[in-house]
Amino acid sequence: MAIRKILVVDDASTDLLHLQRLLSDAGYQVVTAGSGREALRRAAADKPDLVFLDIVMDDMDGFQACRKLTSDQATKHIPVVIVSGNSQRVDRLWAQKQGARGYVTKPYSPQDITDQIAKFM
Repeated sequence: MAIRKILVVDDASTDLLHLQRLLSDAGYQVVTAGSGREALRRAAADKPDLVFLDIVMDDMDGFQACRKLTSDQATKHIPVVIVSGNSQRVDRLWAQKQGARGYVTKPYSPQDITDQIAKFM
């Protein structure tokens, strides 16, 4: 599967812009969302090849959004990678139970991000 379009979801504009810039500079088309609910809409409408999803958001946390994305017929084929400041093993396991196929801990390096993308190519 070729990864061309990536949806980045984070309610912190600094984190969102940082990851967006990193991915754009690497040659990917990037679409963004600032909330879990917006992520669901954007995933259905824009049909990304991969989603990088923050956990801590106000309207719908990343775990809830991940669960909805991976259980919806229209989006369940899209791999979700959680991007979080939480590095606890329990968070990684819970993300996996929600359907996430990868997990990156903040602060991350560009290599951490490209390693996640490479897993799905």
